[in-house]
Amino acid sequence: MLEAASATFAVNGKRLVDAVDLKLQPGQVTAVVGPNGAGKSTLLRLLAGEVAPTSGTVHIDGRDLRSMGPGELARRRAVVPQATALSFPFTVLEVVLLGATVPGFAPAAPRALAAAANALCTVSLSGFAERPYTELSGGERQRVHIARALCQLATAHRRPGESAALLLDEPTANLDLAHQGAVLREARRQAGCGLAVLAILHDLNLAAAYADEIVLMSRGRIRARGKPAEVLHDGLLSEVYGCPVRTNATPADGVPFVIPHAGMYAVRS
Repeated sequence: MLEAASATFAVNGKRLVDAVDLKLQPGQVTAVVGPNGAGKSTLLRLLAGEVAPTSGTVHIDGRDLRSMGPGELARRRAVVPQATALSFPFTVLEVVLLGATVPGFAPAAPRALAAAANALCTVSLSGFAERPYTELSGGERQRVHIARALCQLATAHRRPGESAALLLDEPTANLDLAHQGAVLREARRQAGCGLAVLAILHDLNLAAAYADEIVLMSRGRIRARGKPAEVLHDGLLSEVYGCPVRTNATPADGVPFVIPHAGMYAVRS
């Protein structure tokens, strides 16, 4: 289990994440939502071990991430950031293989090649292996990095009983409707295989449809957490987002969906 305990991260005295307690359970998809500047991405970086908390702890299976080297961290969690700058003319396959090895320095093992091919198939990029990464669209690049993370987790040699996590920062950004659904279905499948999955999402309806638990953040703190129907309420969302919203439920299964109030778009003279 990946857990933050009273985790705080401050820069120049400003708390970007403020005393957050959060447990990511294996087999569960957790969606973190909230307005811009709420601390979502900083929380993900803390959970990934990319930055250390100013106070409090982040640990996996009871072990502080600060005691783990890069190789061990790579075995235990994979991260897909909001954006990745990569200007080298790597092929798509070479980028995906970065999750398992360093192309050009050692031959890729058959297991890594198989994992990379499977990951590309998962994100609907099977025919892109030899395409230059720099020629791809923004959405295609995003899917390549999701494939890289899947390849990393598939090839990691973890000990029996060790937890692992998939951390996704706005994984549906730049994706069309079909690929948004495909990516989040894969996130659910990874959870079904025993991973703890966290996804930062701006689309509250996607969060409601795919997450087991929603964590609502504001000003570095967790304002609410629970099942979608327990968190997505008009008053709370209107307060946190600073605009009037209305939450309804789809007739089929009661999953809540959220729409901005029409009045917020009214043109005032």
